[in-house]
Amino acid sequence: MGFFSIFSKEKKEELNKGLEKSKESFFAKLAKTVIGKSKVDDEVLDNLEEVLVTSDVGVETTLKIIERIQSRVSRDKYLGTGQLNEILREEIGNLLMENNQESLSDFEIPQLDRPYVIMVVGVNGAGKTTTIGKLAYQYKNKGYSVMLGAADTFRAAAVDQLQVWAERAGVPIVVQPMGADPASVAFDTVKSAVAKKCDVVLIDTAGRLHNKANLMRELTKIKNVTGKLLPGTPDEILLVLDGSTGQNAIEQAKQFTAATEVNALAITKLDGTAKGGVVIGISDQFKIPVKYIGVGEKIDQLQVFNRQEFVDSFFPEGGM
Repeated sequence: MGFFSIFSKEKKEELNKGLEKSKESFFAKLAKTVIGKSKVDDEVLDNLEEVLVTSDVGVETTLKIIERIQSRVSRDKYLGTGQLNEILREEIGNLLMENNQESLSDFEIPQLDRPYVIMVVGVNGAGKTTTIGKLAYQYKNKGYSVMLGAADTFRAAAVDQLQVWAERAGVPIVVQPMGADPASVAFDTVKSAVAKKCDVVLIDTAGRLHNKANLMRELTKIKNVTGKLLPGTPDEILLVLDGSTGQNAIEQAKQFTAATEVNALAITKLDGTAKGGVVIGISDQFKIPVKYIGVGEKIDQLQVFNRQEFVDSFFPEGGM
């Protein structure tokens, strides 16, 4: 099984619990589509399309899934509604496998002779700062030395919050006074990490509205500063999206991917929402790896996104 075989029983249970609301909502809707039906016909497919869209899978991705199921129906004229759960499981699993790169196992980073730099972006309230704290904790637990940079200097609360997370994770943090140049914070953070031979650098950035051009220019400036100090960095531009916002998360992803070179995604707050289907849509539409998912508030409740385990949890054998 390779990568998938390392997924622990505890992590599976945590994922199952985190997706519980999404599954209950989805399967309740799915059950209504097949009432009185013995085989998958046009009416069932129309109803299924509505179920997927209202489960925040997204219109584009929904149409792909429906098209694939239609192809199977045309091959087997007597495809039963009892098989619908398994068909969805297979087709969505295939879609996720096609549109994501393989992740490194459980919070590992490539072996480098310099710090691995992660620049974290996203709107306020998405769980960006919390995700940084959880990542710092996970990386430290793997034996890496970690440094944080508080480059969201426009909100005192953001710096304060990151300092709290740094203390919880037991890692150092670089801060400057309120209103300081964010790129200057990023510069000092990377410079300090190089001097101290840190393995991982996590840089927080401002999370004001994603349609503000000055914010995007600021992100570019931070990116350029780290690249001058360490060519090729940041290694990751990690976009944090709040899964509970459903389609709004997809819109944020569109804006950020258009404005900066996002190459990894984290989707948070899946435990408190019935909108877990958004993971499927985001994974499909942006061709950017969903690297992490948040399934709880505790410091250790951030998981490396395991596509197969996600599908197995969302579509358990025999349904709910």
